[in-house]
Amino acid sequence: MQTQTTNEAIEFNGWTLRARPTDAKNPRLLLMIHGLTGDENSMWVFTRRFPADYWIIAPRAPFPAKPQGFSWRENPLSVEEALNEQSNRPNLDALRESVEALIRLTDEYAASVKVEAQTFDAIGFSQGAAMVSVLSMLYPQRVRKAGILAGFAPRGLEPCADAQPLKGKRLFVAHGSQDEMIPIERARDSMRLFERAGASLVYCEDAVGHKLSANCLNSLERYLAD
Repeated sequence: MQTQTTNEAIEFNGWTLRARPTDAKNPRLLLMIHGLTGDENSMWVFTRRFPADYWIIAPRAPFPAKPQGFSWRENPLSVEEALNEQSNRPNLDALRESVEALIRLTDEYAASVKVEAQTFDAIGFSQGAAMVSVLSMLYPQRVRKAGILAGFAPRGLEPCADAQPLKGKRLFVAHGSQDEMIPIERARDSMRLFERAGASLVYCEDAVGHKLSANCLNSLERYLAD
């Protein structure tokens, strides 16, 4: 185990991750979850825009992806296969193991650096957004704020929604209307599920592809600053 003193990548309890410490008196923990073929560096460019009182961690997913990078599900499709596969949206069971592992990582890392993380914030991109959807629905008592960026809610969460686990929570959702990887209608289906689960939504849509637009990044920054 290695504790963190800089924002360089480290090894911690079998994970590779990047972290941005803070000197804030009462730091908040922010978990950043990358997408398919990404790694701990993929979303790091966003950190300079986020509030200074965040202690940020960005872990590398545990499974190798094709043809490179990492995935939150075992035996993932390649990006090309996913584009050609009608039912490429992973189900809840495919991501549950990684979600539970992230909860353990968050608790162990927070304890090692003495940061309070009984509740934490989480943002994810694409497959990472699916992970944040599962985290929020299965562990609503742990996730304070959630950002779903160019992503979707996995199949299998529908029964969870009926118990309204997200009641009283505000979720941030951003999507590109020209996204060919995850079509906009899939994001809209996911938003209907979140609302069924009791959430209120902060939604940003722009005429971009599979990425976060500058306008939506500004909206996400405001959402996290509240």
